[in-house]
Amino acid sequence: MELKGRIVNILEVESGTSKAGKEWKKQGFVVDSGDQYNPNVCFSLFGDDKIAMLGNYSVGQEVTVSFNLSSREFNGRWYHNVDAWRIEAADNQGSVPPPTEEPQVEEFAKNEDDLPF
Repeated sequence: MELKGRIVNILEVESGTSKAGKEWKKQGFVVDSGDQYNPNVCFSLFGDDKIAMLGNYSVGQEVTVSFNLSSREFNGRWYHNVDAWRIEAADNQGSVPPPTEEPQVEEFAKNEDDLPF
């Protein structure tokens, strides 16, 4: 899924240790989609590599966020995650540039890290 909007808040990095003894880090940021109802969406970034992506952006910047939406039940209550896996500067011109050439096999191999799994 994708959402375009303006970054309105960057939250502090949170960290801790799981029950299994593994350390974790996460950081949240809020994007205003400009929608009439419920325009703000808070995304989470897990791990140093994802948190580092946010370092290229600041409050007020227009971005496109690719994310996964998931829900899980615990003790009869439902919890939701909005996990960002890519952040890109928004196209201010409102148009998509025409494709140049077919990507080569090597280019696909370089982009494997963009997959959310």
